[in-house]
Amino acid sequence: MATKRLYDWGVLAISMLAGLVVIFPLIYCIGVSLMSPSDLGSYPPRLFPSALFLDNYKTVFTSTPIFTFMWNSFLIAVVGTIGRLITSSLAAYAFAFMEFRWKKGWFLFILGTMMIPGDMLIITNYITVAQMGLINTYGGVMIVMLVAAVFMFMLRQHFMTVPRDYRDAALVDGCGDMRFFAQILLPMSVPVLSSITITSFIGLWNTYLWPLLVTNSEQMRTVQVGITMLQFPEGMVYGPIMAGVTVILIPSVLVFVFFQKQLVFGVTSGGLKG
Repeated sequence: MATKRLYDWGVLAISMLAGLVVIFPLIYCIGVSLMSPSDLGSYPPRLFPSALFLDNYKTVFTSTPIFTFMWNSFLIAVVGTIGRLITSSLAAYAFAFMEFRWKKGWFLFILGTMMIPGDMLIITNYITVAQMGLINTYGGVMIVMLVAAVFMFMLRQHFMTVPRDYRDAALVDGCGDMRFFAQILLPMSVPVLSSITITSFIGLWNTYLWPLLVTNSEQMRTVQVGITMLQFPEGMVYGPIMAGVTVILIPSVLVFVFFQKQLVFGVTSGGLKG
């Protein structure tokens, strides 16, 4: 009994330590965002401000069109997530329930694309988008975000847990594939779809390199790119930068806090079964 209690306390201590390590950068970011220049220049470095200094946040909202940046990021994240849900679910349905030539080969090919780092394709994608005349447009930013092999794999694994008898019975009753897919299968897959929605939204909200390459005007910049406008010619001013980072973290943190149960359940049910 004593050994088990000691083990439980050990697991709790390690978990708390790991949680502290993960959350420390966020705490430090918020602390720096509220520091005055004198606090930032003090030695030894401070973790918390001596007094609240809100001018850093004022600088963020007056020096940059932060709301335009946030709207661009929100629009791209929402449209990209919807596109991924549609393409991933349809492809997963085909691989889970339908039979066609070279099915296993195509599935392995798509899985193989997950092993290719996205940065390897970024120049090719940029050239393609430029030839299509989509530079500095929403379409140019979104076009590469509408598919995600990993989400197709998650959904396919989940669909494989659904008995094929359900589809057979639906077809016998006159229910076509699309109706079975939309009215029966998708409602049964809400936890996995929720997980994909959350993961995709946060990932697209935080994307940086691709929007940096394909946008060149202030009105098209996403929030991750636009926040670099807080780097002033006289040098790095960490207070306003950290204030900007804190502001753009709010949507991601809120999404995770309110939907963390769906995220964990969706990953475990969709990624580990089948």
